[in-house]
Amino acid sequence: MEKIPVGILGATGMVGQQYIHLLENHPWFRVTYVAASPQSAGKKYQDALKSGWIVEGEMPSGVGKLIVQDVADTEKAAAVCKFIFSAFEMPDKDAIRKTEEAYAAAGMPVFSNASAHRHTEDVPMLIPEINPHHLDIIEDQQKRRGWKKGFIVVKPNCSIQSYIAPIHSLLQKGYDIKRIIVTTLQAVSGAGYPGVASWDVIDNIIPYIGGEEEKTQFEPYKILGRVKGGKIVPWEAIDISATCTRVPVSNGHTAIVSLEFGKKKPRRDTILTVWKSFSGEPQKLDLPSAPKLPIHYREENDRPQPKRDRDTDKGMAVIVGRLRECPALDVRFVALSHNTLRGAAGGGILNAELAYKKGYLKM
Repeated sequence: MEKIPVGILGATGMVGQQYIHLLENHPWFRVTYVAASPQSAGKKYQDALKSGWIVEGEMPSGVGKLIVQDVADTEKAAAVCKFIFSAFEMPDKDAIRKTEEAYAAAGMPVFSNASAHRHTEDVPMLIPEINPHHLDIIEDQQKRRGWKKGFIVVKPNCSIQSYIAPIHSLLQKGYDIKRIIVTTLQAVSGAGYPGVASWDVIDNIIPYIGGEEEKTQFEPYKILGRVKGGKIVPWEAIDISATCTRVPVSNGHTAIVSLEFGKKKPRRDTILTVWKSFSGEPQKLDLPSAPKLPIHYREENDRPQPKRDRDTDKGMAVIVGRLRECPALDVRFVALSHNTLRGAAGGGILNAELAYKKGYLKM
């Protein structure tokens, strides 16, 4: 097939570079447009990287020669690409929100990593193995806003990627969960580049990340919610208590999770069977970026570990271990996911693949 031309907003940042790296040999998509701040606009992409190429591998030569455009220039984007991956960051969330809406209004679907639209009622926040049906709201989103081809889809915060699939798989089998207590151990790459100062994080743990606990406690409700009346109604049947910390690990967010069930409590062997057999729409559709198994369980007592396990199944799987009884609640376990692959660019690409295969990208 002829590859679909795509653009990347925030292309010079860490997540933008990861998009470029992952899309280099993608079977469906190719990068034809890169955009960043006005300070970078007008330069060749290879010359606009203030800190150089900071992700794995070499910079794709074709992208290196592209001229960086101003992220606000939707007309130039519409002339050379069909849809957009949004990875740009700025303190002003309202500015991000308006920019993404401008691209959608110009006829380009937007697959966003930003948090600006995660609370927006008619914007799906996807983990494709869990809530692919939330794409159904796109038609309502377009009608409400007067968009013809454009729409906005977001991915959730990287801190919840590691444990929401194991929890969803149990809910899917009818095991009610009443309470979740989770502590995240989040890699420094989650703060972007240059991120956390080395003097602060080396030989240290930082027990606070601004906004992370609020995201970790709210976003599962929306992901597990239902589409009703043209909006996503959050499902708030679970109490979630989160503590989010920054640890001196390069990549890979770990979560330490305790669960309390309702009347129906699964045995350990039942939980393991549910996890090992779990599959979703990306696996049924054989999407290029999808892991073969969404959840991998490690039997060793000292796994998962970020350094050893984060790249499992193309870095797109959740790795779980240490499932055991919890003396305070019912069960506890440790889970891990790659925050810049599954939790960032890889997750955004998987969302676009799902939308394409489901017919939402009208080329």
